[in-house]
Amino acid sequence: MSQHEMPRVPLRGAVDLSTLAKPADSADAGAGSALVVELTEASVEAVAQQSMTVPVIVNLGSSASPASKDLTTRLTALVKEYGGRFVLANCDVDSQPAIAQAFQVQAVPAVLALIGARPAPLFQGNAADDQVREVVGQVLEVAARSGVTGTVAATEGDTPQEPEPEPLPPLHQEAFDAIERDDLAGAIAAFEKALRENPKDVDARAGLSQVRLMHRTRDTDLAKVRQAAADAPGDLDAQLAVADLDMVGGMVEDAFARLIDLVRVSAGADRDTLRERLVEYFDVVGSDDPRVVQARQALASALY
Repeated sequence: MSQHEMPRVPLRGAVDLSTLAKPADSADAGAGSALVVELTEASVEAVAQQSMTVPVIVNLGSSASPASKDLTTRLTALVKEYGGRFVLANCDVDSQPAIAQAFQVQAVPAVLALIGARPAPLFQGNAADDQVREVVGQVLEVAARSGVTGTVAATEGDTPQEPEPEPLPPLHQEAFDAIERDDLAGAIAAFEKALRENPKDVDARAGLSQVRLMHRTRDTDLAKVRQAAADAPGDLDAQLAVADLDMVGGMVEDAFARLIDLVRVSAGADRDTLRERLVEYFDVVGSDDPRVVQARQALASALY
């Protein structure tokens, strides 16, 4: 992954904060009312909860770093332009070293996204404005694909909120509601029903592929899965499992390459399984992504 690139998938990331996403008590009731919040050990639960409905961009910096101060100023201006479509959570790692450790941040400034209480790294360093805007756009797209489409009320003097998005089709809403309550099986069933009713429903197909990926990887042990794949390079299930982890970890090209290499040496049902899994990955990443275009060409070559 390049320094400023974000995979277009609902990533679990290195740290899963979903266990923190419990209803906030009355003391935290106002945590979601501002566009810019402070991320501390005391507020992390409220911020994680808020990310279940509106994407949160986490800005980790240091008060002793001029680059951090500059980036914070520009991100603060940017969040106001978007009128509540995302929240900016600033964290001073000097006073909150546990937060930096939880996100495995080695240098600041560092910026991550928090969507559905799951973090995904975005970039490190004082990125240029056009790069930041591009990344924010990708975050909002990923959030929309994951059903995280809420907004927060802008404070006085901020840009007014954009109009509420159009209501989702009933089965799509059913799926997203299931995701919010961590019922991935229910979300899968809803998307499958939507596809039975309309096989050309591209959004339902992409949503189904994403939720299936989340379901397969939700309780996996990273070290065990990678060791199993290394110990048994010919074991199809082991290779599929590690490719799934590559996908949720943002190593999209690695996941594609692993399975395409296996397609070249497989036949029959195994080849069909690999092809179907790759098609799911393509739906997750997006057909217009250049990595998908390249992988489709490589897959066609491997098949024929």
